[in-house]
Amino acid sequence: MSSVLLAAMWGGIAGSSLVLGALLGIYKEIPTKISAFVMAFGTGVLIGAATFELLSDAIKEGGILYPSIGFLLGSTLFIMIELFISKKGAKERKRSKGNPPGHSGMAIFVGSVIDAIPESVIIGVSLLESKSVSWVIVIAIFISNFPEAMSSSIGLKKDGYHKGKILFLWLMVMMLSSVSSLLGFLLIDSSSTLLITAIGAFAAGGIFAMVSSTMLPEAFEEGGPIVGYISALGLLTSLILTYFG
Repeated sequence: MSSVLLAAMWGGIAGSSLVLGALLGIYKEIPTKISAFVMAFGTGVLIGAATFELLSDAIKEGGILYPSIGFLLGSTLFIMIELFISKKGAKERKRSKGNPPGHSGMAIFVGSVIDAIPESVIIGVSLLESKSVSWVIVIAIFISNFPEAMSSSIGLKKDGYHKGKILFLWLMVMMLSSVSSLLGFLLIDSSSTLLITAIGAFAAGGIFAMVSSTMLPEAFEEGGPIVGYISALGLLTSLILTYFG
């Protein structure tokens, strides 16, 4: 299979957990603690992947300056978008409850798309040099996407959205993940070491900002102090995957 098809395929596989999480949120009643535990584990895996894969590789290949700038830009951009989306009604997009009064439920969907795009681009970027996907990143994104889609779908269902429409929205996000991964592979020159390292660090910054401002706070709120231990298990899982990967 060509690298182009691999980029699209792995982006779609990582994004497929959005559809699986949505199906579970739509058709099953999920205890909030279970949702919180899954989210906490996904948080740990994502932090590990951002650190052991993206940030470490970026510093190894590009020194400290450009990865540092990329990291700060990634976290800054995510927070700016998060603030904008929050004002539009998506502040609760990762929470399993009704949408804030006076706002469109579509804002929840938009907020989730913003999370999915940069993660998928990195999958495509990871194919540039080695011609093989960073499956640690794929697993991390797969795990972290699941609770996001699950809790968001529960909220959309409470807002009165038709089940078929909710599922269609998440199918579109999965397709967007595949396309984003493909574009990440096609539009970036594999010889541009500084650009690739900056993008990796940029994604790492966005991931850190995302998990610290959205996933982990909600997991703690719904699951209690035990989520700290579960997050640590997720981080250890990421370390093991990196070691054997």
